[in-house]
Amino acid sequence: MTNILCIGAGYVGGSTMPIIASHCPDHRIVVVDINEERIAAWQSDELPIYEPGLDEIVRQTRGKNLFFSTDVNRHIAEADIIFVSVNTPTKTFGRGAGKAADLQYWEKTARQILEHSTSSKIVVEKSTLPVRTAEAMERILNSNGNGLHFDVLSNPEFLAEGTAVQDMQSPDRVLIGGRETGSGQKAIETLVEIYAQWVPRERILTTNLWSSELSKLVANAFLAQRISSINAISALCEKTEADVNEVAHAIGRDARIGPYFLRASVGFGGSCFKKDILNLVYLCEHYGLFEVARYWEQVVKMNEYQEARFASNMVASMFNTCLEPPSKPTQTTRANHPRWKCVAPYWKNAPTSSSPIHTRSKMRAWTWENWQNV
Repeated sequence: MTNILCIGAGYVGGSTMPIIASHCPDHRIVVVDINEERIAAWQSDELPIYEPGLDEIVRQTRGKNLFFSTDVNRHIAEADIIFVSVNTPTKTFGRGAGKAADLQYWEKTARQILEHSTSSKIVVEKSTLPVRTAEAMERILNSNGNGLHFDVLSNPEFLAEGTAVQDMQSPDRVLIGGRETGSGQKAIETLVEIYAQWVPRERILTTNLWSSELSKLVANAFLAQRISSINAISALCEKTEADVNEVAHAIGRDARIGPYFLRASVGFGGSCFKKDILNLVYLCEHYGLFEVARYWEQVVKMNEYQEARFASNMVASMFNTCLEPPSKPTQTTRANHPRWKCVAPYWKNAPTSSSPIHTRSKMRAWTWENWQNV
């Protein structure tokens, strides 16, 4: 029996570990988190996340070979394989703020694994991380003086909200990256054997560490790029009286393009696409690839343009106003006031959808008098 630990009981850890438990009854899977309320929810009938079919799988495996706990240190010591699935938000301060990934939770987890490990282990990156992060994790973990050896693998998730269970049950591919050494290849094969319990071998891809880490960022960047591309064409369609749905259908029938992610919309939302593209932009800037960085940054700018254009069209259809303005908000609250956000970009003499992208800071610069003149 292999003891598998997942550090992080959020969306990724909570969606993937029950599937592994259901297909690997001979392995013991423990999901840990320092958030007691979250762990209590996983142990109840009201799970902290919703995915179709997930609750049934959790009920079938929980207490048998799937367990949830807040005792992180004890389970680190007992584990043979550790999946690291902690949050990696965008940095809000310091070098790379606004673009680079914040790895403070990842680093704390790596040091916690080092402190409480009593045997050699395989550590698997499940979080979305910048390329070459595994190198830093290896440096931390193998700095121990106890003769322990840690093999670090990259195994990014490719889940979509609403289909996470299906994506894990029948994935397009499972990607596993590791070192091209004897122990690294052995660690890869160990993880391959786990997934091979239900995933056909031809869908399990093995690469070096850096290819695997980068593939996750690039996959999200390419998906977001398709959304921004069709949204850019939707603006042209509105000017030329073409139907963007018909255009999308026509180009989607080309086998080289395909029909997916070609639905024009307000733009991509959520946290992953924007976060991962900006992370990619920062990496390109770090390595001096400024033209490449600007190319990918334009995907985000096009998304912001589409959001502003959509809002502008809505306001224009309502005679350039929304509701009667409430009492005058204070300087400290007006920037977050719903009315202020709604009409700020569309005042008399304010930027329009055809102007360069107007940022929130520009919106805040307009005065109360401008607001009243809408």
